[in-house]
Amino acid sequence: MLTIRRLSIEDARTLIAGARAKAEEIGVPMCIAIADESGQLIAFERMDGGKITSTIIAQDKAYTAAGAKRTTESYGSASQPGSPAYGINSAIGGRLMVVAGGLPVIVDGDVVGAIGLSSGTPAQDTQCAQAGIDHFLASRA
Repeated sequence: MLTIRRLSIEDARTLIAGARAKAEEIGVPMCIAIADESGQLIAFERMDGGKITSTIIAQDKAYTAAGAKRTTESYGSASQPGSPAYGINSAIGGRLMVVAGGLPVIVDGDVVGAIGLSSGTPAQDTQCAQAGIDHFLASRA
């Protein structure tokens, strides 16, 4: 029998709040997705002005980061021609994201979920995702 640790809806709201605050600070309205440890969506917010095309991208970034237990950015270089994961971005109906902005949420060494953001540059998406995680971890202290 397995014991599975996963984010709660309250945890997801905390992650979104931290990511939203950073997005407001940098002036980029974001789409913010929170997934559980298996990549299934828990919560989603599209800030006013968040790009419509980014709704699915943010969700797929969270899905990838949770399911693969790694950042979406790490798949970017690993999926290039000649690399070990070449072509992985076309797997699972194209849901695996290789663009920065998806981060696993790790608590006590366990991936308990993930956060995915989209609407800014990959660096802005990652910055806001990390802010969400930092806010969440600070709330647990």
